[in-house]
Formats: sequence, C-alpha cells, structure tokens
Amino acid sequence: MTVTLADVAARARVSPATVSRVLNGNYPVAAATRDRVLRAVAELDYVLNGPASSLAAATSDLVGILVNDIADPFFGIMAGAVQSAIGDAEGRAGGEKMAVVCNTGGSPERELTYLTLLQRQRAAAVVLTGGAVEDPAHCEAMASKLRRLADGGTKIVLLGRPPLPDDADQDSVLAALMFDNRGGARRLTEHLLKLGHRRIGYVAGPADRTTTRHRLEGHRAALAAAGLDPVDELRTVHGPYDRASGYESTAELLRRDPELTAVLAANDTVALGACAALREKGLRIPEDVSVAGFDDLPFSIDAVPALTTVRLPLQEAGARAGRLATCGEEPPEGGVATVGGELMARASTAPPRA
Repeated sequence: MTVTLADVAARARVSPATVSRVLNGNYPVAAATRDRVLRAVAELDYVLNGPASSLAAATSDLVGILVNDIADPFFGIMAGAVQSAIGDAEGRAGGEKMAVVCNTGGSPERELTYLTLLQRQRAAAVVLTGGAVEDPAHCEAMASKLRRLADGGTKIVLLGRPPLPDDADQDSVLAALMFDNRGGARRLTEHLLKLGHRRIGYVAGPADRTTTRHRLEGHRAALAAAGLDPVDELRTVHGPYDRASGYESTAELLRRDPELTAVLAANDTVALGACAALREKGLRIPEDVSVAGFDDLPFSIDAVPALTTVRLPLQEAGARAGRLATCGEEPPEGGVATVGGELMARASTAPPRA
C-alpha cells in the first residue's frame, strides 16, 4: 500500500500543509515540528510520488555522503576525498555533480532518516562511511532501505564499512571498501609484544560498532598467539571515539592496573586523551608507558612524542569511493575490496621500563 502525504501528517500529528513545507523547505517550521515530520517520513518510508517527482529520475546530479561526525578528521578526510572525486565527474548537463554531506552524529535513527530524504530526492548515489551499528533491528532496517534505494537506481557504496550481513540482500550494494581493522590492530599489538610489553591496556570504541569489534578481535588474536589471555576484560574499556574517552578510560585502566606498561587506543584522537591522562599522573611517554593509536590522522606525526599508529589510506579510499559512485571506476570483483593499513612505529612506543 502506497504511503501518502496525509499518512505522514497523521503520524506526525500535523497538517498536510506542514509536511509539505518541511519536505520542500520553502517555509519556516519549528525545529521540534520538523524533527517530528522527518521521523514520520522515516518510519513510514515515505517517498514523494506524482508527476513532478517522476521528473527527478535516479540519474540526478545529487550524491549523498553519510558521516558520523564531520568534525572528526577520520570522516572529514574521507568525505573531502569523496566530494572531490564526485566533483570531477560530469553531471547530466556536463557540469559537476553535487555532493551533500549528511552528519548523523552516530545516530542510527538519523542515518535512516537521511537515507529516506536522499531516496525522496532520487539521489544518483549514496556513500556510507565508517563502521556500522551491530543491532539486528537496525541492520534489517538498513538492508530494506538500501534495497529500496537501489531499486530506484541509486548506487550504494560502503566506505570503511563491511558488507551487509550474509542474510541480507547484497545486490543492493554496488561496492564495499573495507579497512583491514583486524589486521592493523593485530600488527599494532604484535609491535608492542615484540618490544616486551605484557601489561597492555586497551581503550576500545563503542561496543556496538563493527570497527570496534574488528579492531578488538585483531588485538586479542595477537595476545592469544603470544600465549596471553585474549579476553582480558580488566584491561579493556569501551567508550566513544573522542579525546575525553581516551582520558577517562586511561585513568580507569590505571586504577585497575597501576603497573600497565602500554595503552592501545581505539584511534589517534583517543590516544591524545590517553597521553593527557598519563602525563597528569606524572608518567612519561614512552619511558613509563607506551601509547599507540589507529588511523594516522594528520596530527599524529606532530604529537609529542610522535604517535605510533596504523596508517589507513583515507584520502585514497575516499577518492576511490567517489569514482565508484560516479561510474569512474569498475567495482571490485565480488563487490568487496579490503583496504590494508600500514604500521607506523614512532617515538611513543618503546620497550617497557625495567
């Protein structure tokens, strides 16, 4: 049964005219009302129909780029590279394609809402960046939404995100560029183990994210291969991918085990917070405690001391995703490609204190 504008109005408890104003963006609407309308649009999977919208085929010049946090360099670098590659592609009238960056704030609900809005606009392509939320209900909703987008002609590219679960419809995704988070984390932990570290604290990301799980699995695989307890909950703390989490989680790890000799951080930003917490305790880096991050963001080499990390080719991967989204490059065989990382051993790691 086709969902109508009146259905959306009833769900949002507003008039059809208000729904129209929100969707067309041609009249000021209170923020709370706008959010309620957009939530109803997402819940009902409403897509504008009729003669006017039929003119906006899914070969439009609009490309959506979904990011968790545009202020995070990890996402900013990828989004910028995607946008540049898209700008180099010719649109229907010979001009550049228009990229729209959608900042979800890490909200699964907002992610679905943006996809609905892009579906309404008959976006030519959508690039989803970063790890996915591992919630069965959200995974099912995402698979359904991506299938609808693909059925309408929208190209779907995943960047730094694994393919859909095995039981989902894989045909809806044109290509998935996966970062080798497991391999990178394993090499990082092996680096510390070779230096002689055995009391290693791990500041992980949010527990419900694929990136978090994969990096933690790589870390634990290295511990297991070295004969250490791979599931050391005492020395593992989860938190957001931000500096505050690095600071607070490292302080907690030190309370649990004051004899830690190394801290592995979920990413480079978290590692900066870890360094701050260690210095506040009067500990030197790396003489007392070694610190390592992940991603090799631009500030990592300029940190004092320079941060040991895993370099992900964010710029190159973003450009490739942009080319895939605009048919400037053929999809990888099987639709999935793994993008490797490189260990960057720098001054923030050294053998443990005697």
